[in-house]
Formats: sequence, structure tokens, C-alpha cells
Amino acid sequence: MGWTWGDWASFRRARLWPGIATPTLTSRTAAACLLVGGLLVAFLTTLVPTSFHSVAVQYANAAVAAVVGVGVLLWGHRLQLWQFHLLVVMSTVQITVSVSQAAEATVAVSFATLYVFIATAGFFVPWWAAVFYVSLAAGSCMVALGVTSAAAWWAGVFAASTTVVIGFVIALLGRIVSGAELDTATGLPNRRGFERLLAMAISRAQSVGQRPALVLLSVDGWGAVRRQFGYRAGDEMLRAVVAAWREVIGRELVLARMVDDEFVVLAHNVTDQEAVALSHRMREAVPWDCSVGVTVWQPGESASDVLSRVDVALRRAKRVGRNRTMLESAGLPPIAVELREALAAGAIEVLYQPIVRLSAPETIVGIEALLRWAPESRPCVTLAEVIEVAENTRLIGALDRVVLRRACLDAQRMQARSPQQRLSLSVNVSGLELTEDGYAARVAEILTETGWPAHQLVLEVTETVLDADTPSSISALHELRARGVRIAIDDFGTGYSSLSRLHTIPTDYLKLEAAFTASMHDACSSKPLLRAIAALAEALDVAVIVEGIETAEQANVLGNLGFDLAQGYFFGIPQDYEAIAGSLAAQ
Repeated sequence: MGWTWGDWASFRRARLWPGIATPTLTSRTAAACLLVGGLLVAFLTTLVPTSFHSVAVQYANAAVAAVVGVGVLLWGHRLQLWQFHLLVVMSTVQITVSVSQAAEATVAVSFATLYVFIATAGFFVPWWAAVFYVSLAAGSCMVALGVTSAAAWWAGVFAASTTVVIGFVIALLGRIVSGAELDTATGLPNRRGFERLLAMAISRAQSVGQRPALVLLSVDGWGAVRRQFGYRAGDEMLRAVVAAWREVIGRELVLARMVDDEFVVLAHNVTDQEAVALSHRMREAVPWDCSVGVTVWQPGESASDVLSRVDVALRRAKRVGRNRTMLESAGLPPIAVELREALAAGAIEVLYQPIVRLSAPETIVGIEALLRWAPESRPCVTLAEVIEVAENTRLIGALDRVVLRRACLDAQRMQARSPQQRLSLSVNVSGLELTEDGYAARVAEILTETGWPAHQLVLEVTETVLDADTPSSISALHELRARGVRIAIDDFGTGYSSLSRLHTIPTDYLKLEAAFTASMHDACSSKPLLRAIAALAEALDVAVIVEGIETAEQANVLGNLGFDLAQGYFFGIPQDYEAIAGSLAAQ
């Protein structure tokens, strides 16, 4: 994913440090302590030069502290954790030298107060490092005051105890701040912690020219598990999900819990396609459905901009259907640009595949409109990839309207050439378009414009869209049916829940997925299932269109099982307007 060891160390450090302890704040604090400490040493040395064994050593100490302080201040956000450790150790040695060089008790104790600067460093590091800092400061304080004859031994104990108390109070405050960035159920960074990490990634990306990507995932079944089995079961489910995702993304990518069932992954430097591929692997790694939104940061954007866009992508994925990935891109990919140009130029092709009755296979009773388009840059692209690009770039609405209008116009011309036939026209509908407000009205407008009768239009909706149980999509189906349009559930048998909800979903046709036809050679398993589907459709008074018929044997068997309508290469491949119109005129 384009990570370097320095990048990983930076994020690893960011996870350990408290929320407000950013590298920039840490470097400024360290620089201030060094500069103030150096100035105090120089001032006191100048004020009472006779109180030291060596004035030169004190001035050298002050000069080193000041120079390093200025350097740290200029280094800023590039300060690394190991460099911070080195600064703490160096400062401790300098203070110890200054204390041990004091010839008077008041001066030695005054310099010993500088060990508090070492103790305050515990705010910026994890517990183990905070304990090390405080112990180093307290031990050095006691040793330094103990070896000098200017101060009593108890002065070292008093100063060291004060340093320890202040150090642990500051370290505890740091842990409280850090805990506010963690999710208690999963141990992952919460939204607040993630926003800090994202801000760091964007700041780094702006300086080195990289592009962080966000993958926002929603575990669709979590709410149902929590309602049925309680919060503890819901937390256990999320911990299992996190463990599975860790196996996929490793420790290099940042995984955080945003809210409830939503998690986000921060990939350091990836493309749109790599981020989408990562989302697919994460969805496949868990046994529960996940809706996913993906986006990539663009130069000049803030953290809120990219978070808002990935949230839009997730909401779109939920509207379309569960277990989907939607990409929300700030810019159009090359294929999308070509698709937009093709739409503007009217270069979208529509082919038609005949639908026949098995009792009279030579008679075409309907046609299905099929989109055909391939970009010049990728002539071998699949139709599924074209649809995905259109959905991810908000071109699906325009594409749907072009195909529907063209199909209605062509069907009207076919009907005029063969007025004795009453063709049904089937057109596929994107689930994303179905959930948009006013979709039914737009369909009615196209029907009025083209003159194609509503009762001869069949809109095909995939079963997975209905699985989402989106109120807007179900409402649109009811409105379409009220206008006379008929509804077909496409790819029936590939979803999860529509079988139990057929009596509530407005349905006129079931389009049986071609995999059932392809498996007919296994008579022991497929034929009883096909017979049951035919009986179910008859009981519900719903017609079934069997897809994927390629041989006469398949057609005969399906006809004997009680199926009436079918399509497939055996009856005709997808054809252009002239070919299908000629077939209709001939029959």
C-alpha cells in the first residue's frame, strides 16, 4: 500500500501519544523547556558566578540547550519518537551536570527544580516511557544532590519526591486524554482519535505528495444481533469482526470505530481501485454483510471534506443494497469520462434478446433491452464494470434514462411493424436510481414522451436491492405498479430474504437466475428445487421467466416442470434493432 518504515513509525507513535500531544505540540514544548532551561542556567551563572566549580561548563550547558531548543522548534512536526527520547536523556544529563557543578546549596537545589521539565515529558509518551522518565529524573536528582557537598542528603529526597509526584500527575492526565480517543468495546481509536490520525496523514500527504484513502464499513447485521441478544453479544460480534479485518489489513493500516456499527480504515497511499479492492477483501473476511463507502483524499481538502464524502458513499451503498461497495470520487476516472462523453454524444448501444413461451418457442412474446458499451481505452471491460463505474460516478441516472428511452422508442417502432403482437419490453433498473426521489414520475414522463404503453413495460430489479428493504425503493415499486408498469425480480435465487417477502413486494415476474438452468444436469438436486419454484410461483400467481437456456433439452425439461416463459441463446442472442424487428415481422 505504499508504506515506508518512517510512515509506519509515525502512525505507531500517533496511536501511543495522547490526543493533544501531536508531534508539533511536542516539539514546541520540548523546545520551550530547552530554551527556558538554558536561559535560566545562563542567568544564574551570570548572577552568581562564584557559586560554581566551573563557569565555563555552565555556559556550555546553557549554549547547547539553547541551540538544540531552536533546532527542535524549527524541526516541528518531523520530530520522531526516538529523537524525543534522546532529547529527554540529553536534558537529564545536562541538568545533572549543572547541579553537580554547584558550590552552594541554594544554587544546587534551584537547578534541581529543572528536573520537573523531565517529568512533564511523561505527558507525551506511553506509560512505560513516562515511568522511565520520572525514574530517571528522580534518580538523577538524588545522585546529583548527593554527590555535591553543598546540599544535605534530604534535599535530594525532597526534590526527587516533588519531581515524582508532578511527573505522575502529568502522565495520568495524558492517559486520561489518550483514553478519550479509544473505543472501550474494541480497543480501537474512536472518531476523535481517528480524526487526529487523519489530520496527521493529510498533513504528511500535503508535504510528500501522497493520497490517503478512507474505507468506511458498516456491519449491517449488528443492530439485529444487539436487539435480539443484547449489548454484550453485539460487542462480541464487533470484536470478532475486528479480529478478522486485522488479518486482512495487518498492522500497517489504521482501523478505527467511528460509531456503533461503523468502522473506518485509513490507507496511507493508494488508488481508488486499490481501496475498493481492499474493501472487497474485508467484506469477504467476515460472515456478516457489510455496506462500504470508499473515497481518496484530494490535494487541498481538509479532513472534514474527505470524511463527509466517504460518508456519502456509505449511505449510497446502503440505499442500493447490502454487502455493496460504493466509490465516491472527487474526480472522474478515465472510464467515467468516456462514458459521460458517450452519453452526451448518444453513442450508447442497446441490444434486445427475445423472450418466448416454452409452449411455442418460435413465437417472441417479449424482449429484454440490454446495454452495450465499451470505452476505447478498455474495450474488454464487462457490463458489470460499466454499471459499477456509472453508479460510483453518479452517471447511472443518465444511463438508465438513455437506455429506457431508446428501448421504448425501438419497441414502439417494432410494435408498429407488427401491430397484431403485444410485446412486453423488459428494462433493467439500477437499485441506486430506484431509491432516488421522483423515479416513478421520470419513468412515466418517458412513457408519455415515447408513447409506449405502461402495461407493456417490465422493469427488472435485482433481488439484492430488495434485500436492503429500503423504504424508498419499495415505495417506488408500488408507485410504478399503480401507474400500470409491471415489476420483475431479476436474478431470483441469488439473494437472501425476498423469498419470504414475495407476498408483500409488488411483483409480476420472477426471473430465475441462469445458474439454475446450468445446473440441470444434476437431476437429483436441481429438478426438485425447480419444481418447487414453479409451484411457489403458481401459488402466488407470479409468472416465471427462466434465463440462460442454451439447449433444446433444457427447454423441454423446463416446459415439463411447469415453466412458461424463457430466454437464452437457444432462442436468440442479444440483437440490434433491425435484427429483432426482422424476426418479429417474419413470425
